[in-house]
Amino acid sequence: MTTNAVPDPDSAHLPMIDISVPHSARVWNYWLGGKDNYPVDRAIGDQVRDLYPEIIDIARESRAFLGRVVRFLAGEAGIRQFLDIGTGLPTADNTHEVAQRVAPDSRVVYVDRDPLVLIHARDSLTSTLEGATAYVDADVRDPETILTAAARTLDLTRPVALIMLGILGNVADTDEAHSILKRLLDAVPAGSYLVVNDGTNRTDEAAPAADEAARRRAEAGDPYYPRTPEQIARFLDGLELIEPGVVSTSLWRPEPGTNPAPVGSHCGVARR
Repeated sequence: MTTNAVPDPDSAHLPMIDISVPHSARVWNYWLGGKDNYPVDRAIGDQVRDLYPEIIDIARESRAFLGRVVRFLAGEAGIRQFLDIGTGLPTADNTHEVAQRVAPDSRVVYVDRDPLVLIHARDSLTSTLEGATAYVDADVRDPETILTAAARTLDLTRPVALIMLGILGNVADTDEAHSILKRLLDAVPAGSYLVVNDGTNRTDEAAPAADEAARRRAEAGDPYYPRTPEQIARFLDGLELIEPGVVSTSLWRPEPGTNPAPVGSHCGVARR
């Protein structure tokens, strides 16, 4: 791989990293076994894990789903442009790496608002010569800023894959989450894809532990709002749902020869 990153001029001045409050990207990194996190992230990560051990499986299955869905998009679906919103900290098999292994001319824009993610993105998000990568420092609640910056790297008149893994759960108001998706989808043409994946409310014996874990996370300053599978499915209303539909994250086109168990998150892929 060789560096072919497109700088984001809006991110020229890096804000100071606040290590007194946990951040979802760093907590997620901790659950995945990474080292790019701080004591405050590990503290809440441990609390949530101890209360709700399945969160580790959810994190791992969500990361594995990213690889499978990007291979589908770059391969079977023929997508060459990716807008990954809420990317988190770079690790193995990032979106651009998976996409460019299938199609070296793939162009990928990552979006996150954690300064630590920006530092690592500038160092790690390299590209093939044929393709490109870029990083946008922006909040999911500001889709207009995201789209303006993404247009420096992507041609928004051609199909784009909007990848939103674990990010809509950071938006408390469901109507606001739908508004964000509409504004993003209105900016891309027919033939584009939407990928969503988020934690789901538990209705089984694990529900009390999951609810308490969510409460602790919110109290620590890193709130996350799981939704029902039906609510996640409605994010894809009006689009052409790709088989197998909205399912537990581990069950979306699992690797051949595997027999994964369902986890407490759901995902779906749909075409505009």
